[in-house]
Amino acid sequence: MQNKNHELHVICVNLLATLWDYNRVGKDAEDGDIEEIISMASKSDLADQEKQVQENIHSQITNFCTFMDQILLPESKSHETTSQKHSTAPRPSGLSLAIGRNAPPDTKFEIPETKPLTFAESCQRIKDLMGYTLELKPSQIPHEQAGQGLFVDGEADVGSVIALYPGVIYSPAYYRYIPGYPRVDSQNPYLITRYDGTVINGQPWGTGGETREPWAHSNVYRPNPSEPPSETGSDRVWKMLSKPLEGSRLGFNGEVLERRNPLALGHFANHPAMVMEPNVMVCPYDFPLNEKGMRAYIPNVVFGGVEEVKMKRFGSFWFKSRGESNDGQMTGPVMKSLALVATRLICNEEVYLNYRLSNSKRRPSWYTPVDEDEDRRRWS
Repeated sequence: MQNKNHELHVICVNLLATLWDYNRVGKDAEDGDIEEIISMASKSDLADQEKQVQENIHSQITNFCTFMDQILLPESKSHETTSQKHSTAPRPSGLSLAIGRNAPPDTKFEIPETKPLTFAESCQRIKDLMGYTLELKPSQIPHEQAGQGLFVDGEADVGSVIALYPGVIYSPAYYRYIPGYPRVDSQNPYLITRYDGTVINGQPWGTGGETREPWAHSNVYRPNPSEPPSETGSDRVWKMLSKPLEGSRLGFNGEVLERRNPLALGHFANHPAMVMEPNVMVCPYDFPLNEKGMRAYIPNVVFGGVEEVKMKRFGSFWFKSRGESNDGQMTGPVMKSLALVATRLICNEEVYLNYRLSNSKRRPSWYTPVDEDEDRRRWS
């Protein structure tokens, strides 16, 4: 499965790099220009494409954070740029506030002063600055289980970051702490998995909020207490491999996050119905945690702490590895999040994301594969 996920990741990175090359050329690009873009993208090195994708996503999110500062911070502070705050602001870092062994249980949070704007007002202001925002309303999918849909209000060009996927991030080492484990998806439709196995649970975020506040929903960060521990063979192996983790502090003290985040609604994107086509795709975004001035606008917290953990795979299980990286280089701490990126121009319409559900399990009645062959290749 890891090889299949890697292949899918390569395809997605290539497509994203192509989309942004096309976006730079503009809407008036001729057929010859498009063919040259596709040819150049297919010949580019994967590492270069991944770097291009991350830089593009980060640039867009940096602009978004700067706009949000203009909208929410008092006039005396709104002239500061995000990069200036990164280098000068004496605010607590995301690392000091996150889950971890060194986080004291009585952490006090410094909550910066913000304007008394509502979530709806913040959405309208970001639309004025970016040209689009998001809203929730009844889905246009003709199925009784469709519920709320995610809609773009305004116009977003191809390659635009449409939404961020909010919630709690679980690395493979902490899967057993996902609520409902091991049947984590039975009562929770807001789970999504990155190509590298990182799982994001969007359920605790809900629809956001009306303040900037320490986000600490401690009840969703524990194993399910109602289920007695199972002693199947696989569970015993899991228990053995996870034992070093039990000594780690898993308490959660919260981080100061902006709940009036207009883009933090990616978990409401529906899968397209028959004859409909997806108009966004998922893009892994590794947010650099040294960008402290932007941290409040990244709607995620990491279960188990934000320190980088090297993992090794044993069958279907993962455990901590103390080994050195292949290149021996140390990298800064990042938070492994996800963004939804437009694959075409989106104008005042619902957002559709291809869920790519496994064909090895019974699919829900509302699910229609976008590409059955692709799903078969991925899950075979």
